[in-house]
Amino acid sequence: MYAASSSSNAMGQEIHTSRFTQTDFETFGVCLRQETELLEGWFRDGVFASTHKIGGCELEAYLVAADLTPAPIVETFLERLTDPLVGSELATFNAEINATPQPLRGDALSRLAAGLEATWKRCTRAAAGLDTRLAMIGILPTVRPEHLDMAHMSPLKRYWALNEQTLRLRRGRPFTLEIQGEERLFLERRDVMMEPVATSFQIHLQVTQEEAARVYNWSKVLAAPMVAVSANSPFLFGHDLWAESRIPLFEQAISVGGPFFRERVTFGLRYVEDSVFECFRANLERFPVLLPQVMDEPPERLAHLRLHNGTIWRWNRPLIGFDTASTPICVSSTASCPPALPLRTSSPTRPSISALSNPSPGSRCTPVGTCLSASPKATSTRLHARDSTPKWSGSTGVRRPCGRY
Repeated sequence: MYAASSSSNAMGQEIHTSRFTQTDFETFGVCLRQETELLEGWFRDGVFASTHKIGGCELEAYLVAADLTPAPIVETFLERLTDPLVGSELATFNAEINATPQPLRGDALSRLAAGLEATWKRCTRAAAGLDTRLAMIGILPTVRPEHLDMAHMSPLKRYWALNEQTLRLRRGRPFTLEIQGEERLFLERRDVMMEPVATSFQIHLQVTQEEAARVYNWSKVLAAPMVAVSANSPFLFGHDLWAESRIPLFEQAISVGGPFFRERVTFGLRYVEDSVFECFRANLERFPVLLPQVMDEPPERLAHLRLHNGTIWRWNRPLIGFDTASTPICVSSTASCPPALPLRTSSPTRPSISALSNPSPGSRCTPVGTCLSASPKATSTRLHARDSTPKWSGSTGVRRPCGRY
């Protein structure tokens, strides 16, 4: 089944340590290859269970103070709220709100909206008790670099390890943010704390193995018009940039450097041809291991494959999940984190497939869908003549290949 949880956020599942040895990397690599080969056999043999389509969604939001600046109190907020549908993100001024998954029939979309709105209202009441508010917005215009110090990073080990290991792949070089829009922004940082500045609304769709490749490819086709109708984040750190500045921000905020085809935030270059397994093969062959948390799990749980997949933030990402009856299910989760849309205010035993986006992005065994960023309170929706040329990659406006899949 598709179970929404705080561990299914854009940045993935929690780990047990933030420090790793060379042996950890070697052992993890062996497990990852073994599980990838096992998954390939499952795709070849068609072992994924047929299942009715199920949809779900998650919404990332800011906690803000009375002056609308970020309020880094998410731990206190979560303690007051005690809601399993709400969890933390990379920064202590962000929260993730999940909707209970629904079978996609009848008034499913209305039920999803009603459930998410009910959770939002509970969150609003909890935040008010702390003299704060929740803000649904792609990029909070009042956020400034000084709000992004490491003291405001979540205490979860995963995020600290992500910061350390991304810097390792960059050989210690600082992260560079350079965006040329209506104005020019240039910034250097030595941590990944620019990433939580971009928030999103993400939709997940569970589908069968037979449908997964077609759904994944269509999610890429639909990404262009979705950006066109939902671009809403022009302002970043006081600068007027792209009509949708989350795209270059997320691309550069956790860039590992090196060859472009190894960048972990990508729209991708092509469609899948036979199945979404092609994405998992690319994960093994193209992307160095980032979080080598070795787990005492049988290969059939695909624990290492799913953790590794959770450190690669495709706009539309396939995921693997499991039902609770030992039957593999095919989950296809698609997420396009850069755009934004208006929004009304298990113990796995066998595999499933999913495609989730990210840019951004766990247990990654949640089903798949088309994940789009949502910001009903957009600061502005402006398209300029310069936006008529797509800027899918190349964060300073230069068009270039995005990497395979």
